[in-house]
Amino acid sequence: MNWSQLLNSDRVRTSVSKKQETRSEFQKDYHRIVGSSAFRRLQDKTQVFPLEKSDFIRTRLTHSIEVSSLAKSLGQAVCKSLRDFNKLEISNEEENAICDILLSAGLLHDIGNPPFGHFGEVILQDWFRSNLSKLSYNGKKVEECLEPQMLADLKNFEGNAQTLRIISKLHSLIDQNGMNLTKGLLCTIIKYPCSSTEIKIDKSIIHKKMGYFYSEKETFEDIVKSTGLVNCRHPLTFLLEAADDIAYLTADIEDAAKKGLISIDKIHRAANNLIEDYKRDESELKFLQIAVDTLKNYTDRNKEKLNAELLTIQNWIISVQGLLIRSAVFSFSKNYNEIMEGTFNNDLFDGTHGKGLAKLLSKVAIDEIYNITEIYKLELSAEKILSNLLDVFVPASINYESGYELTGSEKRALSLISKSHMSVYQECSKHADEIEKLYLRIMMVTDFVSGMTDSYAKNLYKELNGLD
Repeated sequence: MNWSQLLNSDRVRTSVSKKQETRSEFQKDYHRIVGSSAFRRLQDKTQVFPLEKSDFIRTRLTHSIEVSSLAKSLGQAVCKSLRDFNKLEISNEEENAICDILLSAGLLHDIGNPPFGHFGEVILQDWFRSNLSKLSYNGKKVEECLEPQMLADLKNFEGNAQTLRIISKLHSLIDQNGMNLTKGLLCTIIKYPCSSTEIKIDKSIIHKKMGYFYSEKETFEDIVKSTGLVNCRHPLTFLLEAADDIAYLTADIEDAAKKGLISIDKIHRAANNLIEDYKRDESELKFLQIAVDTLKNYTDRNKEKLNAELLTIQNWIISVQGLLIRSAVFSFSKNYNEIMEGTFNNDLFDGTHGKGLAKLLSKVAIDEIYNITEIYKLELSAEKILSNLLDVFVPASINYESGYELTGSEKRALSLISKSHMSVYQECSKHADEIEKLYLRIMMVTDFVSGMTDSYAKNLYKELNGLD
């Protein structure tokens, strides 16, 4: 791989502007994303706490902005490290392109996530796994009609794959190329460059989940070829993933502290337990110990202040982010050759001082945030909402424009689906065969449901079920 190809500024649809343009192609990407409705909808999508009423707690929108900022910072720091440590000649133009791509990739990375956080993905997966064998089309079970990849797409619904679908197809203002973003950016947001039939959880990092649906196979193959990637991640994807990890590992703890779920004592106890585990592993112990010492220092400094607990955790979170950024930058430079050869198979914190610190943050989040009664109750509510909506809309879509008669309720359900999603289906199905059209009709429903905000999904569910 080489940067001249990786930083490909071509688009699927090319256009010649008659106006004098001072922005680079990657800067244009940023403005297209910020102005999109899909990006705006992130303001009402869950980060961790579904249907949260406090305006302090992060949404997908604020999380994405933070990831964007961290990703750009990582890009700047990595370019400096590659010059100083690896003695590479990274031009100012290349550095600007790297930072602009990462800035936009941060905004995009969660744009395909359904309502109610990552649990929303699980709900969609579980529904299709349980119900496709119960639905019929042309006298056969839908599960038996679909091609293997089509079936696997639905049963393994993935927000990352939906992101590529949204930006390359669903945001349709001019044609079916969506936002028509640069190929360098499109490749950067694909964390898992494999299809749903290639998922191998225990194998490579790139095969943990799918990165594209059957419906975007041609787009995927085009951008991968254009950027010179073959069965591997774009190097900037590692930095994007690190930025995402840093953002949620720290922000989730701050939000939980604001809600009174996490205390300084709980962090200390978790840290001391990990320090016992790491006594023989100095590489993972160093930053963990620094973080513990820093937390104690902030605790002493703020003990006389109002709201000392939250202020201390907020101060500590900022210092922790700095340590993790240092780890990610060091790792990228150290493993640069493997990353550029496509053989690096870890996240950037593996084998660094930051690994132990990341484990601490993850353990605190799992024990004190993700596995608590409040979250479970909200997730059960989310499951009821999304499952019910799928119960209504998927069966109605099966025979849409197929020549088979629809029931009155199916017609009414279909009338509620966004006209933009209907038009995307009609455009994409023009040259499709019968089975692909069936698949695309079901995808039309996943587009509709996964694109909903938390509030819209909740309100539509209440309206359809006669609830106040």
